[in-house]
Amino acid sequence: MTTPVLSLQNAALSLDGNAGRVNILHDITLTVEKGETLGLVGPSGSGKSSLLMLMGGLEQATSGTINALGHDLTDMDEDTLARFRRNAMGVVFQNFHLIPTMTALENVATPLELAGHKDAFQRAEAELDAVGLSHRRDHYPAQLSGGEQQRVALARAAAPRPQILLADEPTGNLDEANGAAIVDLLFGLRDRHGATLVLVTHSHSLARKCDRVVRLRDGRIAEETHQEAAE
Repeated sequence: MTTPVLSLQNAALSLDGNAGRVNILHDITLTVEKGETLGLVGPSGSGKSSLLMLMGGLEQATSGTINALGHDLTDMDEDTLARFRRNAMGVVFQNFHLIPTMTALENVATPLELAGHKDAFQRAEAELDAVGLSHRRDHYPAQLSGGEQQRVALARAAAPRPQILLADEPTGNLDEANGAAIVDLLFGLRDRHGATLVLVTHSHSLARKCDRVVRLRDGRIAEETHQEAAE
């Protein structure tokens, strides 16, 4: 049996809020296999994004273990986690998180340069071309539409050729047409790089494209649905 790409065992997350300690996730046990597409769904406040952050080591579990590609994320310090994410994961957020003073090309190439890739700009150009933005490579984020900014974010996430792609509401700030285009690109990038994809979404049509859907409620897994043929 192959080792899962992601494995969570009794993972829990509690955070300090204005009203004291808040329990966000409770006793999450979940595995994600290589090449699988997993959709995380549920009402607002159910813990979807928090679970994705645990998977990416962007939040540290209060208890339990989180294993990614054979590495225990709960046993890593922040610097080690950052290096691991840079080399093994691509993360796409709802709000793009592009650097406003850098062009589209620089936004994609800079993380590659920091990781020591000598072909950073060539790879960045190839990824921008893959998302249909080679003609906008020298434009700054403020000169790009929301859909174009999310395409740049996708190119940046895919450029290191990660084994794991994490996407948090990637279509949340886009209209229907741009959202559909981003979904096609996201799944296309997954297929091109052979990555495992985990995404948070409120979109029923996007969830139906996934191999498996996990529904959260009140910080717990309420239901899992395996889909024989993703659309």
